[in-house]
Amino acid sequence: MDAFQLTPPNWTSDAVHAFEFCCPQCSASSLEAQQVWINRRSPVYGDNNRRKWQEFYHCQCGCAWWAWSSDRPPSPFKNNNDSLTEP
Repeated sequence: MDAFQLTPPNWTSDAVHAFEFCCPQCSASSLEAQQVWINRRSPVYGDNNRRKWQEFYHCQCGCAWWAWSSDRPPSPFKNNNDSLTEP
């Protein structure tokens, strides 16, 4: 499954909008999804003219859901240089 393919997979047609960045049916995180598709052909411009995309997830429970990329929580794996202190 290519998350960046141009045409949406069939399972995205029944996706519901999740207002929290997790499966609205079972609360699984996006990291637990079995399939992912990002609609990068139709960006939306939000606050401060920043682009955001619809991210579609096909959950392990069978629910298809989507949320805005701007609603994604911060990654726990991101290198945060702000927390480093100088000697």
